[in-house]
Amino acid sequence: MVKKARGEQPGRPGRKPVLNAEHTAVLRAITQEQPHSSLDEVTRELLRRTGVKVSTVTVRKALREAGIQRLKPLRRAGARAAVQGSAPTRYGYTAAHRRADGVSGMNTDLTDAEWALVGDLFERDGGRGAPARYERRQIVNACCYALRTGCAWRLLPKTFPPWQAVYKAFSRWAAAGVFEAMHDRLRQQWRDRIGKAPEPTAAIIDAQSTRSTAQGGQTGFDAGKKVKGRKRHLVVDTLGLLLAVTITAASVQDRDAAAPVVAQACAKVPGLKKLYADGAYGGQCAAAIEKTHALSVEIVRHPGNRSTGTWVATAQQPLWPESLPSGFVVLPKRWVVERTHAWNERARRLMAHHDRSDWAPLAWVWLAEARMLATRLAT
Repeated sequence: MVKKARGEQPGRPGRKPVLNAEHTAVLRAITQEQPHSSLDEVTRELLRRTGVKVSTVTVRKALREAGIQRLKPLRRAGARAAVQGSAPTRYGYTAAHRRADGVSGMNTDLTDAEWALVGDLFERDGGRGAPARYERRQIVNACCYALRTGCAWRLLPKTFPPWQAVYKAFSRWAAAGVFEAMHDRLRQQWRDRIGKAPEPTAAIIDAQSTRSTAQGGQTGFDAGKKVKGRKRHLVVDTLGLLLAVTITAASVQDRDAAAPVVAQACAKVPGLKKLYADGAYGGQCAAAIEKTHALSVEIVRHPGNRSTGTWVATAQQPLWPESLPSGFVVLPKRWVVERTHAWNERARRLMAHHDRSDWAPLAWVWLAEARMLATRLAT
């Protein structure tokens, strides 16, 4: 038996470390690609890339030994950060917004080129029954007028068919999913025109609270936004085109309403692999989505957030917190779904919930998005 020299420390007993140098390199790559991710998200991403399942304590220790630490801002700066590379943009009506009046005398009517794209979805394919009393195109034009102006059904101009016939056709088309089918067709055509694959592989999820009116229906109070009404949950592709939408009361948390709308999007587009979301969907909600739908959920946070901070290497010696932007910052991917919310609010029917039913707000969203794509494709 060989005796150890005086002062020599005995070898440390125990099992070998789970994470080796290769795993540490993967952790470096994860924190560089997703610097604002939480410790749980880094651990799940490590499991996805290497198949090694460890605890967050082990990951924290490995990051500390690799010289990577999480820094958080010490205070909230009040100045708004300027958007880098932005130029003054003219807003308001331009020549592209000034459409010629249609048959009904309104500039909200579908043009001949737009109707050629979707007209077959609304026309009857024969069969039994009396022929249609009113032209289908005129009924669709009446629906577009009500969507754009936000008027009540009874206040439709007399140049359109009677409001009872328009409402009956609208409810029948909404129940049959015609507006959704109209949008899905135009979305695939637009993606093909700009050189994208027909079906996306990445999506973004977000919710928007909108006030309700005296009509009633399912309503609630959003304590965060101080809005009493309903909440629209959207899943869009990286172009901002709609994939799925659900309507809940404004009191429902984003994380609680994420499962139905994500399931709807995955059922429509089975090839989805990546989902971008904000901090409201982090934690257990993101883990449940990844487990149920085999999606990679990435939480996009503000660079100056104080909840998770930013992963940085100690050798970088960052200027903190002066180097952080404050105020409004264009966040990668998340700005796309925010723009989609802005697109929907161009239609006055969607600025507030005027319908008591749950199906009508969904149909209005699909029609608004399809109307926008029809204009793009026909231009």
